[in-house]
Parts: sequence; structure tokens; C-alpha cells
Amino acid sequence: MTVNLDRAVEAILLVADEPQSPVAIATALDTPVDLVRKAIARLVDDYNGMSDGSIERGFELREVGGGWRLYVRALYDDVVAEFVHTNNPSKLSQAALETLSVIAYKQPITRGAIASIRAVNVDSVVRTLLGRGLITEVSTDSETQAIAYGTTDLLLSQLGINSLDELPPISPLLEDGTEGFDGDIR
Repeated sequence: MTVNLDRAVEAILLVADEPQSPVAIATALDTPVDLVRKAIARLVDDYNGMSDGSIERGFELREVGGGWRLYVRALYDDVVAEFVHTNNPSKLSQAALETLSVIAYKQPITRGAIASIRAVNVDSVVRTLLGRGLITEVSTDSETQAIAYGTTDLLLSQLGINSLDELPPISPLLEDGTEGFDGDIR
């Protein structure tokens, strides 16, 4: 069975998680390096819409670090970032989950108050939660300039609830679920 060299190079680049040199691709395909370089040039032209009948694709083939790799075309960076952010969220660490829980139940709450409840520094965790769009800055204390945080609609949608009122009690083992917390809970 004869395979199309351009499609074979394309297939290798599609699954590669690091840039691939023409030599590495040629070795994998048992093909002369010069033919692989020509195939790469044709693929670049094809993806850029420069071949007969081709259109510019949402991805491009770039030479980086001595090899070639497929990348999202810069024009679509925001679209892909939003997709990855909302449809493929990575798991949160235990520290992030605990911090998010404190914020959800106690909002609006400052970083200092969160740290007091958790008894650890929460600066990097709060930055992570802000970066993922799960929490937001809701106010600033006029005296201390401390920023208070609250949860976002994205968190509600990720949890599959419509409001914070749907959160379970803090602890079913405590009489009213408020022991250890000052003030009201949601």
C-alpha cells in the first residue's frame, strides 16, 4: 500500500506534542529528508490557502526550535482559549477546591479572611481561581483597600446550579452547618 507523503507527514505532526525535525520525520517514514522538506513546504502553503483550491485553515504549520509543529492560527487564539476554558477545564487542586468553597459560602470575602479560615497563604490559589474565571473581585474595602472576592456565573454553570442557595449545607454533621463560621452562609 502506497501512502501519500504529504498526508503521512501531516499525520505525524498531528499527533506530535513537540516540534519534529525533517530528519526525524524522514526517519519515521523511511523517506529522504529532501522529500520530507518539500512535503512540509506544500503543507505550509496548503494550510495558508496558497495552493490551488485550498483555503486558509484555522491552524498553521510553524518551524520552531529546529522542528515543525501544528499551531492554532493567531486569529483564533481567543476562540480556542474560551473553548478550552469552558469546555475542557482542568481539575482543581485540593487547596483550590477548599479556597473556592470558602469563597462560595462566605462571599464577599477578602484574601486575608480566606487565609485566616484556611490557616495558609492563599495568594497563588486566588490568582489561579481568578485566572480560570471562577471568582471575581466584587468590592474593595475603603479603609484597608482589601479586595473582596465572590464567585462567578461560570462557577455556577460548572457546578450545574442556578444560584448559591442551591449549595449543600456546610456540614450535615453540624446542627445548623454554621459552626466555625461568623455570620450568615448561603
